[in-house]
Amino acid sequence: MTERPDRESVPTHPMISPHSERKAVRAGQGPPPPSGPPVWDGPPPPSHPPDPRGTMERMRDLPGKVSIRWRLALTYSGMFFLAGALLLVVIYFIVRSVLYTGFVYELKLPNGTPSDLAAYLETQVKLLRVNGINEVLDTLVRQSILGLLGVGILAVIFGYFVADRALRPVSQMTSTARKLSESTLAHQRIDLQGPNDELKELADTFDDMLIRLNVAFDAQRRFVANASHELRTPLTINRTVLEIALSDPEASEDLKALGRTLLEVNARNEKLIEGLLLLARSERELAVRKPVDIMDVAQTAVEQVTPFAEEHGVTLTTELVSAPTIGDPVLLERSVSNLLENAVKYNVPENGKVWIRTGMADGALVVQVANTGQHVPAYEVNSLFEPFRRLNADRVDSAKGAGLGLSIVRAVVQAHGGTVNAVPREGGGLVVTIRLPRR
Repeated sequence: MTERPDRESVPTHPMISPHSERKAVRAGQGPPPPSGPPVWDGPPPPSHPPDPRGTMERMRDLPGKVSIRWRLALTYSGMFFLAGALLLVVIYFIVRSVLYTGFVYELKLPNGTPSDLAAYLETQVKLLRVNGINEVLDTLVRQSILGLLGVGILAVIFGYFVADRALRPVSQMTSTARKLSESTLAHQRIDLQGPNDELKELADTFDDMLIRLNVAFDAQRRFVANASHELRTPLTINRTVLEIALSDPEASEDLKALGRTLLEVNARNEKLIEGLLLLARSERELAVRKPVDIMDVAQTAVEQVTPFAEEHGVTLTTELVSAPTIGDPVLLERSVSNLLENAVKYNVPENGKVWIRTGMADGALVVQVANTGQHVPAYEVNSLFEPFRRLNADRVDSAKGAGLGLSIVRAVVQAHGGTVNAVPREGGGLVVTIRLPRR
């Protein structure tokens, strides 16, 4: 059975806390619906503890936080400032030497001037000479320092523009790298013009690497297209031949049993190939980007999985709230379907439950699927997103699937610029949370 509340209604009971079934499990009863305050389970938000380092340690780390443009600008201006200061010191000593050498007073006194008065006047003349020279030197120092400060400020500004011009090719390479994608790789190049210096050599090397990447992507696209045809066609022929053989009324029971077994193996191989091709498609850049409401995507996925859930005796509970975004609706629907199918397949044998909710949380679009099931150790959760990996098994048991469901989910979510995380529920099962950027 499937419980579907009004699609536009605001959720009245929250889901899903890993600790919501602790009391039910201890009491030995069936798991009740989760209760408590609303919560979006997943990794805790990043915290910023206070920095235990001292002021001197933070100052020593400061150069590593300054951009290379400012470091170059400060280096240019610092070297210019030191050169200016050295020049002023040299000028100071040159002027001082010139003043003391050429600035001489000659005192001429009339005959008969008393010797005491002559000595006093001579001393005053020397003091006047020294004071005059010192005043000139002091004025020179003050004016030089003010001029040096002004020129230093201009040197910082000039150095910033010089560094900006020197780093312009690097900015061009960065801009080109950010624009690169699988669809623009064939024609997007840096094509840096200028002298054959180190930056030109770096840009040309980067362009050569883009050419090699484009060839590799072309080979991958051709392989996927060829594999889609070459692998599916024989399996389709095998399935047709087996179905014809099984429909023969003269076929023996042993032959029919063998045919049914081969059909199951053939169906599993078809699913495996389809999953591999979908995984390869999901890991490439999105070819379709259009507005989509994740509530509609989740509702379609629920309708598709409902018969499968009823067959396994699992109850689906939905809380779907509108959450618009931009992406590939088919891939998003497949990722949600994979989560629901996994939640149904890996559930408890009786009275299993699966919850799905959509909405907005912390400025991001969120899809969350939780289920009852066997206990999942926390250290095993991340490995479940690897291809062909299942809980407590390196290879896939053929009974439940190809082991690509969560790998496809992660590839689709990452192609949409989002994240997917899973945490164990206490009492068994998983809580898988998808976060996608808003429109």
